[in-house]
Amino acid sequence: MEMEDQMESQKSRGVSKENLISEHTGSLGCCGGVLVIIAFPFTIWFCIKIVQEYERAVIFRLGRVTDRKAKGPGIFGILPCTDSLVKVDLRTVSFDIPPQEILTKDSVTVSVDGVVYFRVSDPIASVVNVSNADFATRLLAQTTLRNVLGTKNLAELLSDREGIAHSMQSNLDEATDDWGIKVERVEIKDVKLPVQLQRAMAAEAEASREARAKVIAAEGEMNASRALKEASLVIAESPSALQLRYLQTLNTIAAEKNSTIIFPLPIDMMSHFMKK
Repeated sequence: MEMEDQMESQKSRGVSKENLISEHTGSLGCCGGVLVIIAFPFTIWFCIKIVQEYERAVIFRLGRVTDRKAKGPGIFGILPCTDSLVKVDLRTVSFDIPPQEILTKDSVTVSVDGVVYFRVSDPIASVVNVSNADFATRLLAQTTLRNVLGTKNLAELLSDREGIAHSMQSNLDEATDDWGIKVERVEIKDVKLPVQLQRAMAAEAEASREARAKVIAAEGEMNASRALKEASLVIAESPSALQLRYLQTLNTIAAEKNSTIIFPLPIDMMSHFMKK
């Protein structure tokens, strides 16, 4: 109504309808252009995004992934009203597996902890297929550690750590493949045994060492007796060999500068008096 009233007033003043409409349109176009120019420095920061070399951006447009490939690294543009993005870090992440109380195959309770190294290999899968890939991988590592060590006895657990780590890595890598996670390495850090079991193992090891020491000493005495028997046979074949051995013994004693020297008396000389 106001525009018609203005048109009638303008007609009364000799202004045509076409001139009036063009005047209103031009005034609106100028205002819109000014608003766009003024808002451009502020809206450009919402349209342009930058991701680092070690990052990738997964873009959702109206709830759907725009491309089957993540954006980045570098600069790219998005639509501020319809697009949303999630940044994914591609660097290798390491975390400690908390100590797990595990019952081994031979019914021994031990506490084992480890460390896992993993990275994101597929950014889109790590965002779309799992709610929190990092947290899920941590929980899965704990359960995998318990499952793998539950099939090993104590001796295997203490001696075959490398094989256990490789088995854990294979299981984790296979389970997290759908999440876009690549498990690079798994290591077993420490195995803690109960105090009573440590004492029992120490006693067993000490008894085993003592038994081996006694066996070695007995073998040494047996070999020494055989050597003495062979030496006695050689000396019995030559009576002068006994005299040379006696002189060698005196020489050894004299080298030590002892004040007392014991002269052994041959048994053959004593046997003559014993018969009488």
